[in-house]
Amino acid sequence: MACFLVPAAQAVITSVAAKVMKSKEKEESVKIYLSDGSVEEATKIPFSAKLGWLNKLLWGGSALLAFEHLWHGEIVPFFPFLTAIKSGETAEMLAEMRSAGVMMSVLITAVWVGMLAVASVIEKRALRAPKPAEEGV
Repeated sequence: MACFLVPAAQAVITSVAAKVMKSKEKEESVKIYLSDGSVEEATKIPFSAKLGWLNKLLWGGSALLAFEHLWHGEIVPFFPFLTAIKSGETAEMLAEMRSAGVMMSVLITAVWVGMLAVASVIEKRALRAPKPAEEGV
């Protein structure tokens, strides 16, 4: 009925947090030594960008769920917008938001944490690449 509102609310909060973090972050660059002996400079992925990944997951999931609810006639284009409120099923709607909506937000956040772990491993692997031996030493 309205389970999509929980991840949408989380998306609003994380969008604001990402904008605040982005304004305070400084770009951090590192040197990466490649196997062919060349050196490249790369910037680490800022946390605000990683938080942007979560935002995209949350907004996308919320939009798909809202479309699904619209398709089934649970959302209407006129006030009060949710048919559960109009028909007096508000308690049932809130229960669905507590159970399904919270679980969807938790699952999306867990997937994002997995993405952070993979990104961290990739970044650390790039930093641990063997440095070429200096010539003439």
